Amino acid sequence: MRILSGIQPSGTIHIGNYFGMIKKMIESQNEGELFAFLASYHALTSVKEKEALEKNSYEAAINFLALGMDPEKSTFWIQHDVKEVLELYWILSNHTSMGLLERAHSYKDKTARGIQANHGLFSYPVLMAADILLFDSNIVPVGKDQIQHVEMTRDIATSFNHAYGKEIFILPEARVDEIVATVPGTDGAKMSKSYNNTIDMFTTPKQRKKQVMGIVTDSKELDEPKEWENCNIYALSKLFMNENELASLRQRYATPGEGYGHFKMTLLEKINEYFAPYEEKREYYLNNKKEVREILDFGASKAKKIASAKMEIIRDAVGLI
Repeated sequence: MRILSGIQPSGTIHIGNYFGMIKKMIESQNEGELFAFLASYHALTSVKEKEALEKNSYEAAINFLALGMDPEKSTFWIQHDVKEVLELYWILSNHTSMGLLERAHSYKDKTARGIQANHGLFSYPVLMAADILLFDSNIVPVGKDQIQHVEMTRDIATSFNHAYGKEIFILPEARVDEIVATVPGTDGAKMSKSYNNTIDMFTTPKQRKKQVMGIVTDSKELDEPKEWENCNIYALSKLFMNENELASLRQRYATPGEGYGHFKMTLLEKINEYFAPYEEKREYYLNNKKEVREILDFGASKAKKIASAKMEIIRDAVGLI
């Protein structure tokens, strides 16, 4: 089973990114053949500064390696090092209807939020389809907002296969972990940088404390019992505590004498404890930039070998001799 996952290099990542996607991506290295890439071409739809993209790409690579991406178990590369994806992107464009792209929720949502409409943003699902189909991916782990893009990939692949009378492309399946598909932010809404409600994974102790202490709660006093059912602190604590720890926390909520600040400090301690080993590993890669580049080059060489072989089949099918 081949699993493919890509994430845009945004530099900083928050615990919503981690529990919503990255953790499962890392774990999938033991479930099948993982292909994981940093989507640098996709990032061009939103990042227009050279220095920002370079910095974000490098930091994203370091973050993934620190979190457990194993270049021996997986194929890990940066998207623009395997140019075959752009050739397939163009070929697939000729099998993608305008109506299909016009129905894309992501495009509508982004333009509604004021992001400039352009061809790259509009045809984003075709490039995503090329990413998936180029490597004969069976499973594509995604968030709920990306399910439609996998469905569009299946539509494009079906159209291509029908046009040439061959099963050139495998039809991929989307995988969504329903339990952690949406991680709540400090205000209870979905954790997102655009909502300014994140708790960052790799940041200073002072900044992380500020983010945790900013979690929105109700206004119950110290001498009142608290309700954990709809509390943002408790919702985030479930990511870091086992059932015994959660039972103890629920008892503290029910017992007057502690305020939400105490619960926030408990959560902060659990977050710091959880990510401490990853922070140490990240520091190593920050001090060994050459090794990071070599790992990405190694992954690109493995990905390119497979991509080149697939493109020979595709060129032959369409008549590009």
